[in-house]
Amino acid sequence: MIDFVLLVVIAICIIALGLAAFLTRNLLSQDEGTPKMREVADAIRVGAEAFIKRQYSTIAMLAVVTAVVIFAIYYLTGQQAIALATAAAFVVGATCSAVAGVVAMWIAVRTNIRTAAAAQTSDGKALDFSFRGGAISGLIITSMSLLGVSLTYIALGADPTHTPFVIIGFAFGASFVALFAQLGGGIYTKAADVGADIVGKVEAGIPEDDVRNPATIADLVGDNVGDCAGRGADLFESTAAENIGAMILGVALFPVFGVNGILFPIVMCSLGLLASMIGILSVKGVDGADPMDAMNRGYYITAIISAIFLAGGVYYLLGATPGWMYFVIAGFVGIALSVAFLMVTLYYTDHHYRPVQDIANSSDTGAGTNIIMGFSVGLETTAVPAILIGVSLLISYWCGTMTGIPQGGLYGTAVATIGMLMVCAYVLTMDTFGPIADNAGGIVEMSQAPDEVRHRMDKLDAAGNTTKALTKGYAIGSASLAVFLLFNAYMADIAKLTGKAFDVVNLANVNVFVGALIGAMLVFLFASLAIRAVSKTAQYVIEEVRIQFKDPAIMAGTKKPDYARVIDITTQGALKNMILPGALVILFPIIIGVTMRHEALAGFLMVATITGILLALILNNSGGAWDNAKKYIETGVHGGKKSEAHKAAVIGDTVGDPFKDTAGPSLHVLIKLLATLTLVLAPLFI
Repeated sequence: MIDFVLLVVIAICIIALGLAAFLTRNLLSQDEGTPKMREVADAIRVGAEAFIKRQYSTIAMLAVVTAVVIFAIYYLTGQQAIALATAAAFVVGATCSAVAGVVAMWIAVRTNIRTAAAAQTSDGKALDFSFRGGAISGLIITSMSLLGVSLTYIALGADPTHTPFVIIGFAFGASFVALFAQLGGGIYTKAADVGADIVGKVEAGIPEDDVRNPATIADLVGDNVGDCAGRGADLFESTAAENIGAMILGVALFPVFGVNGILFPIVMCSLGLLASMIGILSVKGVDGADPMDAMNRGYYITAIISAIFLAGGVYYLLGATPGWMYFVIAGFVGIALSVAFLMVTLYYTDHHYRPVQDIANSSDTGAGTNIIMGFSVGLETTAVPAILIGVSLLISYWCGTMTGIPQGGLYGTAVATIGMLMVCAYVLTMDTFGPIADNAGGIVEMSQAPDEVRHRMDKLDAAGNTTKALTKGYAIGSASLAVFLLFNAYMADIAKLTGKAFDVVNLANVNVFVGALIGAMLVFLFASLAIRAVSKTAQYVIEEVRIQFKDPAIMAGTKKPDYARVIDITTQGALKNMILPGALVILFPIIIGVTMRHEALAGFLMVATITGILLALILNNSGGAWDNAKKYIETGVHGGKKSEAHKAAVIGDTVGDPFKDTAGPSLHVLIKLLATLTLVLAPLFI
């Protein structure tokens, strides 16, 4: 019999999908603008769909091989009973993650043109359309994640003490696809962006998204395959992996809470989805107003309602213990951490504050000082977030211990993680809004719309840059809590497999120390390969754009550039260069676990996680700060566009591009992939 609370989860997901369908139907009925706008939008859509088709064909082949390996490992280690179930869960998770990415991209490439058309008459209406496009993706992806976990749990027997350990295959499949989707999309988008900026802005001195630049369409395609498809798969796997990790920790408390303690994570996230729907519907664009005001109001509404739902959910599901209120406080800590991470990210990446202004000021003396200052800001950004993460874990762990139940401390951290996850659908809405607004701005620019239309879209595009930076902060914040959760789930799984307690990792043990050292090294090596892939692919783009710029007719605007050629070059470079870094992430933990066994792998996982969190913060925030310093100068300060300071800032931005949109976001997925991989392949490391 299906537990009642699972029916609640499924019902809320169906309501969310219904709302997404309603918003989609309404959005697709809107005006698509001028013929020139449609021409640009069609080129973006065709390029994005072609890349996604080729990318996911490559990922599918890798996933099939991995599924076979999972089945073989379980079968050959004497666990034939769950070999097929785990492999099947992996395939389902991988498929759902791929669909999540495709859905995000499909919606975005159809919303951008309608946003551009709306901007002809109203910036408030343009905000409504772009935000609803993001909402459709957020609702569908979050619903798919919750439905995927719930239905897989039911399909594999719904045994509360056994099934959570089997459905971890679902989380691994989701993480596997998300890594390659984020990495490949990130390489594509930033190679095209860097190529367009260096040859267009710096060398030719033409505006961004100028119709004469052959790399502009590839750049706009990249917004969809990187920021939409990649981030969609990223946050899909976040909710899946973190929910399943919390469910595994709930197994240890089955004698206290029964099945309620195991299903608590997905029930709370479904209530958070309901809160997000209310927050989304509260957002309404107003002509002349700051777009961030409406979106921030919706976010705070979502967070407040989530906190109310959390308190009620804890009482209903975990009220069997007299200290249940401490779990409520732990959940509030998670929600507060999500708000704090957004505020910290805003401080380091918005031009109203000191860090971005410092980078802009340093641009007066050249690209060298701009780059030095930007990297300094990136290093600085690790301090406050690390303290916030540490304090949140300590408080939530203390809250759990105050309940008086065995292992309550760890479950307190799980409740905090779920509290942070409850606003995921709304955050994903803001994230997808960013590339939609960016694309719409490009369409307006390339269709040579009137200045007043461009001005409306510039304001929306600026808001989109802010939301993209904020959601990266949220993603790494939630990942940081999640990996602690998944690390403890790994230790619980090893204890279950060996029949012995495994709650201490001895870093003084030489094998463990070596494993930890290699874990830290892998994070840096992966980031290096991801950034190098952007450089290599960008070089191909730059060479092609330079060749086309030699044609006087293109520069005179009387001949259309060969956009398709640049799209094809970027696609080939991205797909070729994503394989090696992705493969290393899969192979390294397997080699460590097989050769030095499970405790050394625990050290590997622990240190790789910590290093990955800090490096992701450096890359995300320095890249965002460089980007916004450039945009700040473009408002007219320090000489404005075409000044020496602007040229220096453009160079700084090209350094930051692969930081914030390729290596940084890919590290979010990497640290969770390492955790889910070690959980799935744990029998191999005993």
